[in-house]
Amino acid sequence: MGSEKKELAERHKKRLDFWQSLLEKSKAKTNLFSNISPSTNSFIATGAGKSGLSYNYNITYKCGTIELYIDRGKELEEENKKIFDKLYEHKDEIEKILSAKLDWQRLDNRRAFRICKLYNYAGLNDKEKWDKLQNEMIDDMIKLEKAFGKYI
Repeated sequence: MGSEKKELAERHKKRLDFWQSLLEKSKAKTNLFSNISPSTNSFIATGAGKSGLSYNYNITYKCGTIELYIDRGKELEEENKKIFDKLYEHKDEIEKILSAKLDWQRLDNRRAFRICKLYNYAGLNDKEKWDKLQNEMIDDMIKLEKAFGKYI
């Protein structure tokens, strides 16, 4: 039991350190996450300009992701699908702005959807790679906002 608590505490400390560093770097490049505080959670999010849509950074021990997350609420599942499908109509233009393929997750058995980019070469356990990972995530988040912003 004590070792589980210690592991939780260590994981949370790593996340807090990761987010503090990422947010500090981000403020030099964009205002998108300027009002967001570091957290011990596996993700941090900011609004995407429409209720129920957010831009998220995610981090695990093995990888990081950036995403547009769509969840307008429990009673609006059909609207979530319509938003996702409308964005998907512009997939090629969006991916061209990002210069990358995205993972378009239309999770039909769930109410929420996500469109994300994976960075599978580094995660929380790779502190020596954090600088590269964070800079790529920030630069791509700026592109992600630009790419989706004209369709949201």
